[in-house]
Amino acid sequence: MKKKIIIAALAMALLPVLAACAGTDVVGSESVNSFQKVLTAMDQNVIEDEMNGGWALVSPDGTERFIWSRDYSSGNPHDVMLEFDAKPFLDAGLDPSKLAPGILVEDKIMVGSDLGDEKLSYKGDVTPLASYEKLVELYRDRIKYHADLDHYGVNVGDRNMFEWAKDMSTNDKDIVFVVDPAQFIDAGVEPEKVEGWVFAKVKVMDENGKPIEVDKFLKPFSIQ
Repeated sequence: MKKKIIIAALAMALLPVLAACAGTDVVGSESVNSFQKVLTAMDQNVIEDEMNGGWALVSPDGTERFIWSRDYSSGNPHDVMLEFDAKPFLDAGLDPSKLAPGILVEDKIMVGSDLGDEKLSYKGDVTPLASYEKLVELYRDRIKYHADLDHYGVNVGDRNMFEWAKDMSTNDKDIVFVVDPAQFIDAGVEPEKVEGWVFAKVKVMDENGKPIEVDKFLKPFSIQ
């Protein structure tokens, strides 16, 4: 009888611990830690973007940007976005008239999402990391873990991603711009001819948690 009481007491004592573990968002919190390391390593490439009302992380070759908002009430068309040079896609056969409005703007391609009109409040300074933390807090479903590459990432919309290594010291792809090719192929692009981008099969999990392979354009960089 005493043994049963002890076991029951231990079980009750473990309940708060188990509840805390269940409530711990490992992907969300670790994505913040690893993103902070990327921001530190690329401090010269992280800039304030007044036009888009947020921050921009510029790729080492200067032709791609990952942009995230500091305030969703800014009225800009995108709160998270990838922006990249259109020329390689135009040279590979892209017919701009076949793209949805707003995708091609002057010499840039933009893919992203409007996250709403909420005015964000910060406890401290408004920094690139603090704005990313707000994204994790308010739109956790946008934050992904890509097991095949050991990357965290932000889904900017329509299966387009910005990804970064969980551990840059053991990963040869520190950051990757990931673009879904479907709309560009439909608009005339020959995917193997897009200069500077890799057209590849990528292993991901479907909505049911099953591994599948999908086509992607990839632009990886090593930053260390």
